[in-house]
Amino acid sequence: MAEPKNDDFLDDIANAEAEELAAQTEEFDDAALELDALRAERDELKDRFMRALADAENSRKRGDKARREAEQYGGSKLARDMLPVFDNMKRAVESVTDEQKEAASALIEGVELTMRALLGVFEKHGIRVVSPAVGDKFDPQVHEAMFEAPVPGTKAGEIIQVSAEGFMLHDRLLRPAQVGVSSTPA
Repeated sequence: MAEPKNDDFLDDIANAEAEELAAQTEEFDDAALELDALRAERDELKDRFMRALADAENSRKRGDKARREAEQYGGSKLARDMLPVFDNMKRAVESVTDEQKEAASALIEGVELTMRALLGVFEKHGIRVVSPAVGDKFDPQVHEAMFEAPVPGTKAGEIIQVSAEGFMLHDRLLRPAQVGVSSTPA
């Protein structure tokens, strides 16, 4: 009868060890699940961080670009408003006769100096004159055709008259040059 007690004892030990092993396995599984959840959370937070970092960098680049454009092109409205002043001064200087030059030379010289000073200010701020010549090819990117006329001795698309000069602000057109274009067939 001693044997059955021994078997029961061994069975109890085996059951206890099995229960302990099952408990440890369950704890291990819980720890593995918790570790997987923490890894997933870490990966999500890392992804969000990288996206936020990229978004901040893109915002910085957009801000820099906007600042540069504001520096270069911020005065375009004022510059556009000053162009008729230049046009009027140029017309005034061009309309002066030789007799008027002799009679009012100081006044005319003052107007010419003022016009040159205005051009100097334009140049300082990146404004340059687009001054096509008669015979140049019409370019719709920088010229505005005011009229078309058949003129003997010219080719279609050649400039036959310049009504007003154009202006560029750095690489942007501020005002196109106003020209007449030949429509003589080839």
